[in-house]
Amino acid sequence: MKITRKLKLMKKALAMERREHRSSYIVYVVLRMLVIITMIRQVFNQNYENVFLCLLTLILLIMPSFIQVNLKIELPTGLEITILMFIFAAEILGEIQAYYIKFEFWDTALHTLNGFLAAAIGFALVDILNRSERFSIQLSPVFVAIVAFCFSMTIGVLWEFFECGMDQLFGLDMQKDTIVYNINSVMLDPTNSNIPVGIDNITDVTVNGQDLGLGGYLDIGLLDTMKDLFVNFIGAVVFSIIGYFYVKSRGKGKFADRFIPRPKAEDADFLQQVKDEEAAMQGQQISKKDSVDIG
Repeated sequence: MKITRKLKLMKKALAMERREHRSSYIVYVVLRMLVIITMIRQVFNQNYENVFLCLLTLILLIMPSFIQVNLKIELPTGLEITILMFIFAAEILGEIQAYYIKFEFWDTALHTLNGFLAAAIGFALVDILNRSERFSIQLSPVFVAIVAFCFSMTIGVLWEFFECGMDQLFGLDMQKDTIVYNINSVMLDPTNSNIPVGIDNITDVTVNGQDLGLGGYLDIGLLDTMKDLFVNFIGAVVFSIIGYFYVKSRGKGKFADRFIPRPKAEDADFLQQVKDEEAAMQGQQISKKDSVDIG
């Protein structure tokens, strides 16, 4: 009974949270409808793996509101819309519509954006502590920027670990392969003297007697991983610099303010509001019952 009550309160608070900002709510509704339409199509195509991805996307689209309600953190509208679009672009367009294959820049753009967003979140974690009266720690703008950068890069590295693990354990290809035309390796040195031997102008590769037909040598994931980390680095550096000037100017940066989460104001704590409303209703019901008993 208590669990059902908590779920009802949470559902009502999430609905209030989603409707707080009109622009982000419209984006949420539109993306949710597109995901549902995509899921119905995948059901008819009997592609149940993509159906699961659609269900996962629907859950992820709720997460920004869930985080705001439970952690009492306000996500600026610009950040929330960017996160929603990022989820849709990665799961629905990237995976189901195969944009990762159709457009070479798709994966690069998302990893760059991921570095930017992760730096914003890392920056906010430190900035909230800096502003809190309960903590005496006050980091300089330079250290706040460094923490944001390191947080973003850590998230990027952990994601690459995840991709590598999924590829090795389940035979996937999350670390997309790259065709290269020149290689250098000490494994090709017949003298075993740790001297790299190069092969240039590779146009044909045969594996177990089968021509791969790629027109070059197949690099298994390494270049893709390094490219992802490099563009994550770029995104992290960009926001860390923006965050540095934001702290230095005492929060006057309008652009940074659109992407930096902050603690919720009391009048925006919707979960507490819902709890207070329910408590008030229960109090009224008890008062009416007592009045009837007395009468």
